[in-house]
Amino acid sequence: MQEAAARGLRRGLERLRPLAKNKTLRYGVPMMLLIIGGSFGLREFTQIRYDAQKLHSKMDPALEERIRKNKISLESEYEKLKSSDFDDWKNIRGPRPWEDSKSFQEQQQQVLHSKPS
Repeated sequence: MQEAAARGLRRGLERLRPLAKNKTLRYGVPMMLLIIGGSFGLREFTQIRYDAQKLHSKMDPALEERIRKNKISLESEYEKLKSSDFDDWKNIRGPRPWEDSKSFQEQQQQVLHSKPS
């Protein structure tokens, strides 16, 4: 009886041998499992990250109240800019990366003060 079970097992293994040589089953199926499993794993890890951000992003109630009081609208900022005078501005060149910024700024100040307007 044990011999019959062993023969049956050998026949079963012989039937699976061509499947083991199949490149699709050998390389493709593990690759697809890795891609699909990785997708689900990444979804879980990103969800943890967003949940943690949600917990840490809660503001102090006093700070929230200050933000609500200091509402700045686009219209109010536009009105401030509209009342500004942009006609008498001077174009001042900034220092180049290889120039010393302190000495260049001092030089610019001297040039601006020495020029008669």
